[in-house]
Amino acid sequence: MSVSCVFCDVVAGELAAEVVFEDEGFLAFLDHRPVQKGHILMVPRQHLATLLDLPPDLHERFVANAQRLAAAVVDGLGAQGSFVAVNNVVSQSVPHLHLHVVPRTRGDGLKGFFWPRHKYGEGEQKEYADRLRAVLG
Repeated sequence: MSVSCVFCDVVAGELAAEVVFEDEGFLAFLDHRPVQKGHILMVPRQHLATLLDLPPDLHERFVANAQRLAAAVVDGLGAQGSFVAVNNVVSQSVPHLHLHVVPRTRGDGLKGFFWPRHKYGEGEQKEYADRLRAVLG
C-alpha cells in the first residue's frame, strides 16, 4: 500500500498498541484517546476505507466480533452496556474502517455525540487490555 495508514501500521506490528483480540481477518486494540477507558477499536487486517468497502465474505465475522467485543466490555470491565459504532468518512479520523466499542454505565456523563476524551494513567491502559484479553481468550 502506498498511502500511510496508522491502523495498517498497528496491524503490521510497526506501531505499538494494546491488542485485546485478533483473528485471521481483524485486529482489536484499545483506542489511545478513549471516550471511556476500555474503548476498543476493531479494524480489518486489510486496508479498507469504509464499511461500504467491506467484502461480503467478512460481513459475518465483522458482526460476530462486534458482538464478542461488546460482551467483553460488560464481562471484563463491569460495564452495564456499550456503544457500538462505525463512522464512514464524516468523523472518521483514520481513513481505515474501524468499529468503536465503548463501555457504558448509567450516569457515565456521555450525552449525545459530543463526548470528551480521557487519558490513561501510567500502566492503566495495559490493565484494561489485560482485563479484556482475559475474557476474550
